[in-house]
Amino acid sequence: MARIAGVDLPKNERVEIGLTRIFGIGRSLSRDILAETKIDPNKRVKDLTDEENVKIRNIIERDYKVEGDLRREISMNVKRLVDIGSYRGLRHQHHLPVRGQRTKTNARTRKGPRKLVIKKK
Repeated sequence: MARIAGVDLPKNERVEIGLTRIFGIGRSLSRDILAETKIDPNKRVKDLTDEENVKIRNIIERDYKVEGDLRREISMNVKRLVDIGSYRGLRHQHHLPVRGQRTKTNARTRKGPRKLVIKKK
């Protein structure tokens, strides 16, 4: 089992897909990394040699911000918006959609389940 950036990659997945388990790496970034290291994307994670693991690990550490560092940066960006009192910061603070979506009927993911209003006679 390959361990890259603190994440255990599943043994039976293709390397291209396995790398996407790392927070901050998607399919396109995964393809770029494998092209740079000249590793076949269809190779399984269990078939990677130690040398190939080291190559992938070095490129990710050198060029990309992933896992804890990326999560920390994102949370600091949100915290900065909240602290300066921007409109986007207020939307984050009130758990509402930030990017201009409608909220009258949708936005259930961001707002959570409906709160029922019970009428009294």
